[in-house]
Parts: sequence; C-alpha cells; structure tokens
Amino acid sequence: MKAVLLLEDGTLFEGTGFGAQGETLGEVVFNTSMSGYQEILTDPSYCEQIVTMTYPLIGNYGVNPDDTESAKIQSAGFIVKEACPYPSSWRSKTSLDEYLAKAGITGISGIDTRMLVRHIRTKGAMNGILSSVDTDPASLKAKLKKYPGLVGRDLVEKVTVKKPYAFTKGLYNPYTGKTERPKTTFKVVAFDFGIKTNILRLLCHHGCHVTVVPANTPAEKIMKLKPHGVFLSNGPGDPEGVTYAIGAIRDLLGKAPIFGICLGHQLLAIALGGKTYKLKFGHRGANHPVKNLKTGNIEITSQNHGFCVDIDSLKGKKVEVTHMNLNDNTVEGFRCAKLPAFCVQYHPEASPGPHDSAYLFQDFIKLMEGFWKKKKKR
Repeated sequence: MKAVLLLEDGTLFEGTGFGAQGETLGEVVFNTSMSGYQEILTDPSYCEQIVTMTYPLIGNYGVNPDDTESAKIQSAGFIVKEACPYPSSWRSKTSLDEYLAKAGITGISGIDTRMLVRHIRTKGAMNGILSSVDTDPASLKAKLKKYPGLVGRDLVEKVTVKKPYAFTKGLYNPYTGKTERPKTTFKVVAFDFGIKTNILRLLCHHGCHVTVVPANTPAEKIMKLKPHGVFLSNGPGDPEGVTYAIGAIRDLLGKAPIFGICLGHQLLAIALGGKTYKLKFGHRGANHPVKNLKTGNIEITSQNHGFCVDIDSLKGKKVEVTHMNLNDNTVEGFRCAKLPAFCVQYHPEASPGPHDSAYLFQDFIKLMEGFWKKKKKR
C-alpha cells in the first residue's frame, strides 16, 4: 500500500506502507542504532515521536516477547529504508510488519532515509504526519497544522503507571530463559515517568527491592515507604511540562539518595533551580561518545533525548559536571556537591547499546550505603 510522510516545512516523502494501515502525527526524529529496533519502539520516551532508523535494513532478526522495554509499542510511527519481510533468528516469534500491524502502528518503507535524516539534521527535528489512508498533501497539511507538538506539554501522564507495583525480576538470560537476581539489600522507590524495563532489571540485579510509583506521587507518600533511595526515570517530552514531578523531587532532596536518568536528569536539574532547552535534532542512538570528567575515560553510550540541561543555569547551585558529550559538548551528567544526588542524560542500562556506563548503578548502591551509614552514626 502507498504511504506518504509530510513534514511541517512541506517536504513530502512517498513510499510503501507496512504495519497497520492508518495515519499518525508526531515529531519526526532519527536513531543511529544498527539494531535494537524492538527496544526502541517500546521505549516510552518515544511517545508521540515518529522514529526514523538510519541503518538501512530493519527487521532482519524479527521480534520476540523478551526484548520489550514496556507493555506496548510507544512510538507514534516507524520509518525505514527497507523492512525485512523474512526475519532469521532463533528467538524470533513474528516479523516487524506483523508486530506493527497487531499494535495498530503505521510504518513507511522505501523512502530515502539518508535524505530525510540529512534534512532533519540541517533543519532540525520537526512535526510530521505519516499516512497510508490519505495521500493528499493539502489534506495532510491541514491536519498537521492542528498538531500541538511536544514543547510545553506533559507527555508523562500518557505513559506513567496508574498504581504502584513491585518489580522483582533481575537480568534476563536469553540462553537459559531465566532471570538472575541477587539478595535484596536496599529499598528503592522508582518514579515512572516512562521507565524502561531494563532499568528495573538492573536495579534488582544490584540488590534493590523496587517499588514503582506513578509520576504524580507526592514526596510525603514516597517517604512513607521508607526508601533507601529514589530513582528518577526516563520519559517523553518537555521536562518543564511535568511540574508536579519537579515539586516532588525538590521536596525529596536531602531526604534520601537520588539517581536520575534522561528525563530524570532534566527534572533534577530544574528542581535544583536550573533550566533546560530543546536540542536542534536531539541525541538518539547507541554510539554516542561521552567523556567521564572524573576518570578521563570515554564511554560509548546509548542515548534518546531531545531536551538538554543548560549547565550555566546551575551555576551557584553547588553541582559538579561529571560527564560531557564529545559530539557537541552538551552536559551528560552532574552530581550535587552537598546533597546525595546524581544523574546522567544518557542510558547506562543500554537496551539497546553498549554497557560502558553500567557502573553507575553500582555508584547508586555506594551512595545509599554511605548516606545511611552516616545517618546511623548521628
């Protein structure tokens, strides 16, 4: 079936539809990962985003029930150069086309994704409409004009859990089909701003009993759970739109150790009095170089964000920058000097991606150990 993609600046791409027949709107972005499309599709941080894969062949190893980062596909649409119709993998249960169709997600293939990515890189990420039911540019343009975009909106409310729950699964071993989890040592409360499953697995793997709570949970309810630490998760959209979370984090500062990833990093910065801004086309992929300023090591990281912390806005807030992006020198992590809190912009849990930064989960454990030892001595 014919499908078209129209960008807000009028650029039109024609291709072949796959997945579900339909129409979708969102911000058109690109991801430079060579694999991991299933994790990317199910990452809640991609809510209301139409994802373009830069690698030309997608779907070659199919889809399986174990590599999901949430309960459903979260991205608004999917753009590829070529969608492999005949996947080959011992773990595959279905094709990418069937997976999208069952979830009601529209995709487009057969377009020049190199041209699209170069256009976004030059002009910046922009809103778009993808359709396999309406191919009239004038009609699509009228629909796209009504789309509000991501800036200033709270998208977290669309992906957060409705009720608290306990997560007890450790890391999954695909060869044995079993999960591995050590003895529980710490109680951690994790805010669900759109949390990825592999983050929860790694927290459990490091000996944490994890309680996941809705994004709008106030600080007093968190402290009633008597956590050893608080985790601030990844999530979609503009952090400045999630005002309730910013207030809760501000109230929690100093009461328990805090570790934030991605949106959690941005929300912690705002809670400390900082500001964020929208990047031209964002960082999305599994190959972004980040320098650890404390060790001098270069970490290859997995990233997915369109907003960034303005480090100048944190001057005088007693924070230390710990990580910098080597592509554009943007802030990738900071630590509070006098409060037990630290965060990174990228994804140390990978999934997909390298594991260079997995040590940060152990850093969280050490922070909790040190904080509560001092508490006992007082």
